[in-house]
Order: sequence, then C-alpha cells, then structure tokens
Amino acid sequence: MRISKLYPLRFEPIFQRYVWGGRRLGEVFNKAIGGAAAAESWEVVDHGDAQSVVREGDFSGWTLSQLIAKFGNEILGSELFAAITAEGLPDTLRARFPLLLKFLDANRNLSVQVHPDDQMGASLVPPDLGKTEAWYVMHAEPEAKIFAGLKAGVSRNEFRSAIESGDVESMLHQFTPAKGDCVFIPAGTIHAIGAGLLIAEIQQASNTTFRVYDWGRVGVDGAPRPLHIERSIEATDFSRGPVVPQLPFSIAGTPWVRLVTCEKFEMNRAFMTEPFEVGGDGRCRILAVTKGSLQLSGDPCAQPLRLADTALLPACLGSIAVEPGVEGVELLEISIPSSR
Repeated sequence: MRISKLYPLRFEPIFQRYVWGGRRLGEVFNKAIGGAAAAESWEVVDHGDAQSVVREGDFSGWTLSQLIAKFGNEILGSELFAAITAEGLPDTLRARFPLLLKFLDANRNLSVQVHPDDQMGASLVPPDLGKTEAWYVMHAEPEAKIFAGLKAGVSRNEFRSAIESGDVESMLHQFTPAKGDCVFIPAGTIHAIGAGLLIAEIQQASNTTFRVYDWGRVGVDGAPRPLHIERSIEATDFSRGPVVPQLPFSIAGTPWVRLVTCEKFEMNRAFMTEPFEVGGDGRCRILAVTKGSLQLSGDPCAQPLRLADTALLPACLGSIAVEPGVEGVELLEISIPSSR
C-alpha cells in the first residue's frame, strides 16, 4: 500500500448528548448536531471507543489511534512519542494521544464535580489518565457563573457536612466570567460550568468524573444521576482554594499570548491579520479558531477553518504557513511542553 505524506488533520466531531446540553453547538458553531440537543463536541480525541476520524485527504476514515500506531513519531514528535510508549505504562494508556479538545454548550449548570490526578487515575479499573483541564470562554450570558474551587479555608469535614445537608453551593467559589477568560482547573479542583456559557476546553484524555452534586435534577431516564461522594472527597485537593481567571502574558518576540501552562499542556491565543507560521519546534499542536477564519498550507480541505473548527498539525510538518481570512483570525494554539 502506498503511504502518503502527512498533512494538517481535520476530524469529524463526536457529539455527547448530556442532560445539560442545548442547541448552540449547531446554531452558533455550525456543527451538524442533528435534531437533538448536544452538550459537547469532541474535536480531537483518542480514548477507547471515542476516536477522532479524519475528514479529508488520503487518510480520510483513519482514526487518530490508527494514525499514531502507524506514524506516532511523525505526528507527535520524538519526545512525546517516547513518553507515551515508555515501558511500564498500562496497555490502556500506551501509545494514546494524551489530550482531548472539546467545545461545550452549557444550556444548564453542569454537575459539581472533581477529577482524579494521574496517581488516582492509574489506580482505577481500567487505569486512566488524570484530568487536568482548562476552559476558554467563547460566549457568556450576562448572568452566567463559573464555580471553580472551594472557598478559602473549607475543610474536608465542612465539605462533607455540606454534601450531607444539600448545601454544597455555599462551599463553592464562584464568579461571573467574561468572553475571552481562561480558567485553569488542575486535577483535584471542585468545579462546575454554569448555564449560559460556550466553552472551548483542553484536557487530559480522560473521561473520569466524580459527581458530588447535581442541583437536584434527574437524568434523561427520570431518575437522579449517580453521585460519587466518597470518590469525590478522596480526589479533592483541600489545600487549593478559590480559582480565578488566568492572567495572560505576551510571549516575547511572538504574536502569541500565553493563557495557561502546566506539565500537561500549554495554551496560547493570538489575533492575526497578516500571514504567519506555526510549528517548527518538533512538537505537534492543535489549532482552534475562536473568531474569523484561516487557511492552512497543505490542508486538503477546500474550505478554510472557521469559528469552532480545529486541526491537528503533525510535528513532522515543521513550520506551517497560515493565511488569515479578510476579517483576520483569532485562534488558540495548544501543545504539550517539551522537557528540554
């Protein structure tokens, strides 16, 4: 079989139909969600049966898992590929793309929840990654809230008492976000996205969530959704207090603004009106358009990337030329830090 050269990869979205979803992934982001409400659009994912599938070009129909199995070093770069194929990793975590990019439509409050760190994730059956994540606010209704972290000084015992009395909300730090805010949620942080928000989220490729409170509602089957009280308390880092939006800073010599950096991922933002280049440092990266449009060099898709479109740029491509549309482009760039 002839093996073609890699190129910027666009994937079919995978829609999740949770009870809190709405219609705005279709109405605002032009996603083909069909007749039912959709809560999330998973854009880049390699997690068990949830597999991004290439839309265009010679690799159309390939899953991200298949691509990594065949071209892992070329797509991820040598450092990341070595890390995810290291000896001793559980089979469920080996050779797996470590990030998940999604868009969320919070038509109603999400549950109050917490995610495990890597150590706790590895102890699960089957083993999973931890789940550190970051949110970029793409739209916020005037009264929308983000619940991020516990109020200062809340102890394990106080939190357990609040759960038992149904007064969890009084323990939560909350604020009214603005469009363009970035909120960093390390694993172990109690949190909830409030109704009225459209969010771009980057996270570790885990789907492990411990739900501690669900606002007294029922699921699609008419029964209350399960809670995971003991696991939630076990996973929570009670030394971490209120979470506030990140303070962006300019990256010297570049048009990029750094929104968040941690050992799991980096996220930058830029607004461009002139041609520019991305990549070239031996790492793969994900691009997500948050305003305007762009055309990528080598992209087999005839249409430019527009609002809420995404692409994975394989590391082997080097620097990629980007041509903004006439209105310019605002975009997020997500990569995995190098240890060097």
